Parts: sequence; structure tokens; C-alpha cells
Amino acid sequence: MINDYSVYLRLERSLSDNSIKAYCSDIEKLSDFLESSSNKEGISDLRKVDIETLNTFITEENSKELSKRSQSRMISSLKSFYLFLEMEGVVKQSQAELLDSPRINPYIPIVLSVAEVEKILDSVDLSIPEGHRNRAMIEVLYSCGLRATELISLKISDLFFEDGFIRVTGKGSKQRLVPIGAPAIESVKIYMKIRKMGSIQKKDEDTLFLNRRGRHLTREMLFIIVKKQSAIASIGKNVSPHTFRHSFATHLVENGADLRAVQQMLGHESILTTEIYTHVNSEKWRKSILKCHPRVK
Repeated sequence: MINDYSVYLRLERSLSDNSIKAYCSDIEKLSDFLESSSNKEGISDLRKVDIETLNTFITEENSKELSKRSQSRMISSLKSFYLFLEMEGVVKQSQAELLDSPRINPYIPIVLSVAEVEKILDSVDLSIPEGHRNRAMIEVLYSCGLRATELISLKISDLFFEDGFIRVTGKGSKQRLVPIGAPAIESVKIYMKIRKMGSIQKKDEDTLFLNRRGRHLTREMLFIIVKKQSAIASIGKNVSPHTFRHSFATHLVENGADLRAVQQMLGHESILTTEIYTHVNSEKWRKSILKCHPRVK
């Protein structure tokens, strides 16, 4: 059932591999719970689970100090899974619809200042072989606002530097064109000259960013590189690849970029997701509105 569910998430809901993995992992945890001694309800079949069993399972998972976002995602996973079973006729009615999601406070992302971004870039040691690669990756993260997976999946055939764009494959394999600035283009061009000197695995010949063995870079390695470089630059914030995406969007909004354009560049389905980047710009907008209001004039 979980395998069929993963196919449904991929083909019908077009979720990313990471989202599918997370959703299915939640259902596997429920399956393990049903087989464990913690299950006092005596129900061991996913198809026969009732609301009491689901609540007991969630209570046990919450005892592991899950964040509210993780709790909310788990409940979303359960609702989605049992809705799928209902559509397939495996269950008559989804019991998971009765579950309540925790109230989540508005998410305020960690954002770097322009000076902090430049400090990180300037801290990269360009005398070591991977230096130019690391600088190019950070430049592209900040210049284009990419997700970690989008960066490591970037192909050489996705680069259209003459036109000032790159082609990005985002969630659900949806592609979009994103403008790329001159500093990022220059860094990538320098890196590509060095890239040619190393060994490259045949299947990764078109992959832009490679590890020392000539293979595609992993998400985990990208996170390690970014965190290490931020520590070298003495940045006192919890910096991840996504921090550059947040900073990219926030700085664009601060400087008057249209919110719809930022939404398209980030690949957000809904503009409501993009609106979190307006929080830092509220004072600037307040002054602008008051300046233009006829009564204030």
C-alpha cells in the first residue's frame, strides 16, 4: 500500500522525491507503531486503523519532541495516505480527516545581510582545488535563489549565459528560467575551466558541480560546505543553502522587486508562500505608502 501511495504522490500529485520520501516515512512509522508493544488498541492492519489508534500514534511521536512543523507534516501525511486509500476503495472512510493539526506561528526565515553574503564569498580560499567550485556554488545560490536540490541538479546544458539565464528543474520536475547575475556567471566560468582538469565520471559529464571524484555533489555535502564556509567567515547565524535563497528573495523585495516576479523566480506555487519575504520590508513600505497617500500629503 505504501509503494502504491508513493506512485500516486509521484504521478498524480507531482511531489518531489524528498517530499515523497518524507510522506512515506511517516506512514512507515505508523506501520511500525502498529506492530509495536506501544499499540494498546490491538489494531495491526493499516486498513483498519481508527481515530483512537491514530491519536495514540501521534501522541507517542510527539513525545520525541517533534517540532510543530514536523507534527503538522505527519498529520498531512496521514490525511493524504488515508484519502488515497479511500479513493482506491481500500477503506470506506478516512479516519485521518478527524485529526487536528497544531497551530503554527508564522515562519520568519533567517536572512543574511548583503555584507554578510560578501563576507562569506570573500572568505573562500581560492588557492585550494575546490575553492572556485565552492565560491561558484554560493554565488549561484544567492544570485538565483535556488533550493539545495536545484543547485546540485544543475546541468551545463541548463546554462544560457549569453542570454543571462539558467534553466532550473524544481519541485515536481517543473522547469523555470531564472536570471543570473554577472558575478555568478564569472565565478562559474572560472570554475568550469578548473573542472575540466579533473577526472569526470561519464554519467556526470553534464552535471555542473562535482565532488573530488568527478561525481555529482550530494545535498549533505552542500550543507557541510555552506556551514563550514559560514563558520570560517565568522557569521553568527545558522546558515544553510536555503539561507541564501531567503536572502536572495528578501533583498529583491527590499529593493522594490515585484512580488509576482520573485514568486516566479523562486518557483512558488502560491504567492502566499512568497509573502513571508515582505516582513523585513514593512517599514520601507509604510513610509512609501504614507508618502503617496493624498491625506498625508
